[in-house]
Amino acid sequence: MELVGRRWSGAIVLALSFGASRFGEILALVDGLSDRLLSQRLKELEAEGIVVRTVVPSTPVQILYGLTDRGQDLMTVLQPLIDWGLESRTD
Repeated sequence: MELVGRRWSGAIVLALSFGASRFGEILALVDGLSDRLLSQRLKELEAEGIVVRTVVPSTPVQILYGLTDRGQDLMTVLQPLIDWGLESRTD
């Protein structure tokens, strides 16, 4: 719970669930997130088994991120909160 409650962690997991897989794509989807903090959170999420990091041996090397099965399970649990947040937004 502490990991998910950390600033930006939920937004990063949500961006990954929307299909973002590259560092720049995640950064573009999460408004206000810095490069340094994204890097730090991705390492934490990877260490907890929420995110998987894949190195594609190409030129240049590509780093892809995705949700693990555990990360997908987390999104299933968080979805009602996301829905509630979207429904209660006041524009």
